[in-house]
Amino acid sequence: MTASRRPARTALGGWLAVGLLLSGCAGMLPGVGGQRPPAATVTPVAPAPVTTAAAPEPSPTASDLVAARRAAGIEDCPPSSDAPAVPGGLPDVTLECLGGGSSVRLAGLRGPLMVNLWAQWCGPCRAEAAHLAAFARIQKSVRVLGIDYSDPQPELAIEFAQLTAMTYPHLADEEHVLKAPLAVAGIPYTLLLDKSGRIVARHPGAFSSFEEVQQWVEQGLGG
Repeated sequence: MTASRRPARTALGGWLAVGLLLSGCAGMLPGVGGQRPPAATVTPVAPAPVTTAAAPEPSPTASDLVAARRAAGIEDCPPSSDAPAVPGGLPDVTLECLGGGSSVRLAGLRGPLMVNLWAQWCGPCRAEAAHLAAFARIQKSVRVLGIDYSDPQPELAIEFAQLTAMTYPHLADEEHVLKAPLAVAGIPYTLLLDKSGRIVARHPGAFSSFEEVQQWVEQGLGG
């Protein structure tokens, strides 16, 4: 009888062992054995801040520029003339006064007159500005006329003219229309007109002193 019961006990023991093994794995499986894996923690992410680009400043109007020129103390441009063009004189081109408001026909200009092509972005032009301003202020026998050349920002040109006391009249040649007729290779570029309107001297490059300007004018006019 004892021998006949051993196989049953052995089988029962085997089933118990299997049950224990399964119960041990159950704790490792999600949803089995009464245990659940820890819930995943979700950290909220703050949305990126929305940046708004600053609106560009509006360009100054024609009336703004005229008002700025007058506030800077810059003289009005000379009246335009219908006088015939002079051989060897300025080209028959009409330019607006810096900032607008009036225009001047270059071929009708007469001297003694010094015409200086410049721009506020031009380093050598900035360097000679004080010498030209001094020449225009100290003597009155030769007028000075500036031409803001190839400059897309007339408001800055007006500001620079005020800061350097270049308060003599200025025209504007934003589209550099004078390049071909005057053979302008670069700026600053200065011309001297005699009483008849003929160009009697040309000075490419910057003046280094007031005395240099004065001497150049005297030699050009035969003084």
